[in-house]
Amino acid sequence: MTDKLRAHLYLHFCVFIWGFTAILGKLISLEAVPLVWWRVLLASTTLLLLIPRQQWLGLSGRVFFQLFGVGVLVALHWLCFYGAIKMSNASVAVATMATTSFFSAMTEPLILKKKMQWYELGLGIMILPGMALVVGNISLDMRMGFGLGLIGALLAAIFSGLNKKILEQQPPPALVMSLVEFFAATCVCSLILPFLWWHSPETVIMPSGSDWIWLLVLTWVCTLLPHYLCLQAMRHISAFVTNLTINLEPIYGVLLAIVLFREDKVLNQHFYLGMLVILLAVFGHPFLKNIFGKKSVIAPKMYGD
Repeated sequence: MTDKLRAHLYLHFCVFIWGFTAILGKLISLEAVPLVWWRVLLASTTLLLLIPRQQWLGLSGRVFFQLFGVGVLVALHWLCFYGAIKMSNASVAVATMATTSFFSAMTEPLILKKKMQWYELGLGIMILPGMALVVGNISLDMRMGFGLGLIGALLAAIFSGLNKKILEQQPPPALVMSLVEFFAATCVCSLILPFLWWHSPETVIMPSGSDWIWLLVLTWVCTLLPHYLCLQAMRHISAFVTNLTINLEPIYGVLLAIVLFREDKVLNQHFYLGMLVILLAVFGHPFLKNIFGKKSVIAPKMYGD
């Protein structure tokens, strides 16, 4: 097996695993805030035990605070994503994440001080009918979850752009970046938890028996493992191919939700037509950018959802 073929297999495996994150969010009984808190706490603790001390102790204060700020956005993104799952369902939440590429097309030029491309604006307009089909054919309570998911997609676009800006400088090792960002996310959730407990004393913080299993799967299998494999894959394939493959994540997520939760019974054909329009725009973006833009493309998200 060649290195390039192995890289493609790694990447498709990563995207397939990321498709399970919405499913696990549905299976875990915890609300969004304690769910994300346990995820980032377990991830940062694992990395702290695995990474040599000299790697993270050698960070400059400037880089640390840059990564910490990105980690705050990562926490807010996951809170919105899992909040969307709890308020609607896995399919609706995954549909919102399909818009991340387009929010990136709008925010990346501002963050990296680049010129915005006309075809990116065109694709941004093209996605609006798909959004209208999705929102117009789900119940009111699901629309609230859809809106929260859109905020999460916007936050993902922003922290992806900021990560790319850091990577263009003199970045620390990728796992050290992950450690600091997960640590920041843990701090954010730790600050929010007391207010949540004060407002809703009945909120469950400690996972149940089965929740522990799903949380460990979410942390080790769906967060740390695909992040490592994705970095390995990117040594042998282009960023264009990487981004194009990652765009399959919403498809995997929706299909898994249909198979496991039979969400096709509560979502009509207009929802899936809207999802198709959104995905056509998602797949059209890297192709058009490869034709009309520069060869480099938006950096893929580091953590999936």
